[in-house]
Amino acid sequence: MLNSQAAPADRRATPPERTTATGAVRQRTIRSAVHAAGVGLHCGERVRLVLHPAGPDHGIRFRRIDLQPPVVIEALADRVNDTRMASTLCAPVPSGASTGAATHPAGGGADGAANGGADGGAGVPVRVATVEHLMSALAGLGVDNLLVDVDAPELPILDGSAATFAFLLQQAGLVEQAAPKRFIRVLESVEVREGDKWARLDPYFGFRLDFSIAFNHPAIDATAQRVEFDFGRHSYLKEIARARTFGFVQDVEVLRANGLAQGGSLGNAIVMDEWRVLNSEGLRYADEFVKHKVLDAIGDLYLLGKPLLASYVAHKSGHGLNNRLLRALLERPQAWTEVSFTASSRRDPAPWALDWSAA
Repeated sequence: MLNSQAAPADRRATPPERTTATGAVRQRTIRSAVHAAGVGLHCGERVRLVLHPAGPDHGIRFRRIDLQPPVVIEALADRVNDTRMASTLCAPVPSGASTGAATHPAGGGADGAANGGADGGAGVPVRVATVEHLMSALAGLGVDNLLVDVDAPELPILDGSAATFAFLLQQAGLVEQAAPKRFIRVLESVEVREGDKWARLDPYFGFRLDFSIAFNHPAIDATAQRVEFDFGRHSYLKEIARARTFGFVQDVEVLRANGLAQGGSLGNAIVMDEWRVLNSEGLRYADEFVKHKVLDAIGDLYLLGKPLLASYVAHKSGHGLNNRLLRALLERPQAWTEVSFTASSRRDPAPWALDWSAA
C-alpha cells in the first residue's frame, strides 16, 4: 500500500527555553470507574472493558478478566510482541490458567496459530491487542495511572479513533495525585530506519510530532501529507483525537483470511476503493489520514511507560518502527533521563499540553 519514495529533508527540532514556575506537575488518574463495550476490529467479537482508577506510580495496566486467574499486562514497550495492523501487548500465562473466551480469535488468526493454540491456553502467551487508540487518549489527557479490565484479547475499536476513549476518561473525571509526574526526557537523538521509512526522537523541552505519509492512492494523495503537532500549542482533543483508522476494500479479503479485520466496517474506519472514500459522511478533518498516523504514534510512544519530553519526527512509520524506536532509546541509557518537576523547579513543562487543564 505504501508508495516507495525518497525520504524528505531532515527536520530537527530546536528546543525552546522556558523559565516558568507554575507549581508541581502531578500524576493523574480518573475519579471513578467507567464502562464501555464494542466490537473488536480484528476479532469481530463483542468486547467489554472497564477503566478503573489506580494509585500513584501504578502506570497503565491491562487485566484479562476472562481468564482464570486474571492476567495483568503492563503497557510497556518490551511487552509488545506483534505490530501487524495494531500494537499488541503480551504476557506469559500462569501455569494452570484457563480461559472462558475460547471463541475469541487470539488477536489475529495467523498469530494465534503460530503461538500454538487458543489465546490463554496452557503455555500460550496472553495478549491484549489494538491498545494504541486508548493509549493515545491517555497520553493526550495526561493520565498516568489506570487499570483496564477487558474480557477479550483485543480492545473494542469503537468509532476507529481515540475520541470515544477520551470522552470516557472525561466522563469518569480526571484527578491529580500526590506524586510528581515522571517524564522521560530525551538527551540525544535516536533514529531507526527500514528502507525509506524512518522515525527519530530528538531533544525538545515539550512534546511535538512531525509526521509525513506517502500512499499511492488518489483519495489520500488529495489530502495533506504532513502534519506538525505540538502539545503545548495545539489541542489533542480538537485536532487529533477524532481521526479514524483507514483501510482499503481490496485488502479486506486477505486480512480476513488471516484472522484480521473481522469487525471492520464503515462505522469504525475510513474505507476506500481504488479511487475514493466510501463513507457517506466523508472525512472529519481535511488531513484525517496523516492525523490518524499521528494519533497512532502518540499511543505507541506512550508505551514507554511515561510521557516523553522529546520531538518525534517520522516518515511512513508504523507500529513496528515506533516500537523499535522506543527499544532503541531504552538501550541507550545516555540518551535519556527520568525527570520530575516540583513547585520549586525553575523550568517545567506546564504549557506542554493544553488539554491537561480538563481535570
